Amino acid sequence: QVQLVESGGGLVQAGGSLRLSCTASGSIFRLNAMGWYRQAPGKQCELVAAITKSGMSKTADSVKGRFTIARDNAKNTVYLQMNSLKPEDTAVYYCTADRTDSFYGMLYWGKGTLVTVSS
Repeated sequence: QVQLVESGGGLVQAGGSLRLSCTASGSIFRLNAMGWYRQAPGKQCELVAAITKSGMSKTADSVKGRFTIARDNAKNTVYLQMNSLKPEDTAVYYCTADRTDSFYGMLYWGKGTLVTVSS
């Protein structure tokens, strides 16, 4: 099993920044894709950004230019730097991981961290 622990969520004003971190532990052998999904109230869960162990990444159009994903393989940690936050970015952000390089249908999920952006 893989455990994912997120940190860094909170309350921020519009235009502000936050950085989310997620560290994987447990059976992390051959862990590949890691990323972030989010779910806003009343909306479907959506991919925000994800990155493979080799550095290939994908970022949702809605956050491109504002959010940046990064990864430290030595620390089994993935980061999401969120700048120019908007009220519509308010959501629970989930860290995800998988042993494949696919960014969809990832097997492992963290418990989530709430990001609230006030206007």
